Amino acid sequence: MGGTGTVVSQFLNLSSSSSSSYSPRLSCAASTLLHSRFSLPSIRSCTSSATAAPSTSSDTLTPPTPLKKRVVSGVQPTGSIHLGNYFGAIKNWVALQNIYDTLFFIVDLHAITLPYEAQQLSKASKSTAAIYLACGVDPSKASVFVQSHVRAHVELMWLLSSATPIGWLNKMIQFKEKSRKAGDEEVGVALLTYPVLMASDILLYQSDFVPVGEDQKQHLELTRDLAERVNYLYGGRKWKKLGGRGGAIFKVPEPLIPPAGARIMSLTDGLSKMSKSAPSDQSRINMLDPKDLIANKIKRCKTDAYPGLEFDNPERPECNNLLSIYQLISGKTKEEVVQECQNMNWGTFKTLLTDALIDHLHPIQVRYDKIMSDSSYLDEVLAEGARNASEIADATVNNVYQAMGFLGRR
Repeated sequence: MGGTGTVVSQFLNLSSSSSSSYSPRLSCAASTLLHSRFSLPSIRSCTSSATAAPSTSSDTLTPPTPLKKRVVSGVQPTGSIHLGNYFGAIKNWVALQNIYDTLFFIVDLHAITLPYEAQQLSKASKSTAAIYLACGVDPSKASVFVQSHVRAHVELMWLLSSATPIGWLNKMIQFKEKSRKAGDEEVGVALLTYPVLMASDILLYQSDFVPVGEDQKQHLELTRDLAERVNYLYGGRKWKKLGGRGGAIFKVPEPLIPPAGARIMSLTDGLSKMSKSAPSDQSRINMLDPKDLIANKIKRCKTDAYPGLEFDNPERPECNNLLSIYQLISGKTKEEVVQECQNMNWGTFKTLLTDALIDHLHPIQVRYDKIMSDSSYLDEVLAEGARNASEIADATVNNVYQAMGFLGRR
């Protein structure tokens, strides 16, 4: 789910040339308050624009149509948001929100597929939203909301489940891996069916593109297959005969694959992805880690005994990972990093990397603390984001009910 500039250059040609979009976003006053109070980057000027209500000329609803292509993405609120989440997803969102009509949400429904602390879920969801904003996600450009606050996610998941062959779900690699580790008696049905919820998350908003990492490509393929299956089973003339508009019920989304180099690996194993679920906190740099903890983690991280520092040597995965982190955190090119660091020893480089991490993360942490201290403001952002998302989602799910033959409510 490389640097921000690379993402923009990779995918700019996919976006519409129009600069306006469906965006009943945060009010002008609230948006101005956000940027003045929390020292976020300057944004486009506030304008007043009305969005037409969905067409009701027939029972079919027309979701608000953006003039930009639409992108949706989300991060689970379980565990701590770390550098891998930041560079693999959130930092890229800051660039994408300037190009696309964007919806970024906290996927709390996915967080319960494995054992979790119920008392911590609400707090973690709010904290994750605050990190989104502190990192530069702008609620005047993107809808930011909590997944469970839009009930259509679960409704559509159930409808899609009826059209999902069980064989498709049994092929999911992540289910096989996690169920093998936990054992059948400890694994809930949700772990098997959560790819259907993921499909619901995407199809609900008639998404054009979905930012995905290599480990999520299989789930997006299932989403695409499911969209085409439902369109075939219930769309077209069949839907029209039931009073609908006909045609495709769902848009079939395309992947946005981050450029090479965006994947951050573990500090204790350069061949494993940095992960929330890794048992050792030493394996990751969390976005909210204090300075002393960052310094300690870098000091103790795994290295090797080879002389000098270099990228792309398969015998030196930890070296490649640490140099990649420095490249991303400093904003320098690969060539600049090689020139600067190739003759350094590990002690000198670790000091350089530690300072760069602290310099980059400290302003984000300051903004996070200010946002979390104003609970009413954060609640307002999430509520308005959910309202914006629900306008699109409700139209979609109502069309699915109609196309599948349900009795409409009057």
